[in-house]
Amino acid sequence: MFVPTTFAVALLMTVFSTICWGSFANTFKGTKNYRFELYYWDYGLGIFLIALVLAFTMGSYAGGPTAFLANLRTADGVNLFYAALGGFIFNIANVLLIAGIEIVGLAVAFPISIGIALVEGVVLSYALQPRGNKMLLAAGVVMAVLAVILVGKSYGALRAGNQSISRKGVIVCVVSGILMGVFAPFVTRAMTSGNTLTPYTTAVFLTLGAFVCCFFFNTILMRKPIVGTPVAAGDYFHAPVSFHALGLLGGAIWGTGTVFNFVAASLVGVPISYAIGQSSPMVASLWGVFAFKEFRGASMKANGYLAAMFASYILALVLIAWAYAADAPP
Repeated sequence: MFVPTTFAVALLMTVFSTICWGSFANTFKGTKNYRFELYYWDYGLGIFLIALVLAFTMGSYAGGPTAFLANLRTADGVNLFYAALGGFIFNIANVLLIAGIEIVGLAVAFPISIGIALVEGVVLSYALQPRGNKMLLAAGVVMAVLAVILVGKSYGALRAGNQSISRKGVIVCVVSGILMGVFAPFVTRAMTSGNTLTPYTTAVFLTLGAFVCCFFFNTILMRKPIVGTPVAAGDYFHAPVSFHALGLLGGAIWGTGTVFNFVAASLVGVPISYAIGQSSPMVASLWGVFAFKEFRGASMKANGYLAAMFASYILALVLIAWAYAADAPP
């Protein structure tokens, strides 16, 4: 299987995963007046299919005991379960994040949900796999969380007037953040304990768990949505083919980023790769600025928050990279 042999390659892979995680939602923007619950069926299938494709290509091209099928035969069953459970939990968190964005807006949802997930995921993963200088890693995480907060502040500055914040929306975002931070330790456990999973096998079972979750959680949400009216299952089959294609593409983008993040983690450790990957809101804001012109005519205050956000994220990358280098063997 392909794995990075230098930190530079691993860092590039984690940054690429950040780009994927911050970009997949653009495909949903192309589905006009389409409910997210319906889009999510194709998205869930897409993340699983791309994980399989990469497992049978990048994860198997050299053969041997680390190839996908060989690893599947020798891995501990409990590790397969942990990876799938992590995906099941993540899927719930991701759906709740989207619901939170619809209720309270990105300016509130991102800082709460991603901020909680970033700190919790890194701390719990580091407890299982203490790789990297903890003080520098902690400083990097603080800067990444600050960058996420600044994303919220920049979008919040775009809103006209004082708008009340829904308590229900805040609760949804808090629950989303707690659950999103939990999936990383399961991945760490599957990749580091006993007869371990390769990054590719981990990604396949994580995305499988996420897809299976759709049949439970997404079905419930279609009947009793957090936002909006109930959705009929038949509406999925009446949607244009282009909507289904966009859902699959969105899943493929997110799934590719996930595989790359896990592969990079095989060298730098899950805490470091997760910390960089979960800074994806910065990428989403770049799309908002340059592709969707969301900040056209924005105030100096909003643009100032944006500039500070990018500076914080760059500093976070430097600190996290330094954390690895300071702890790497000579």
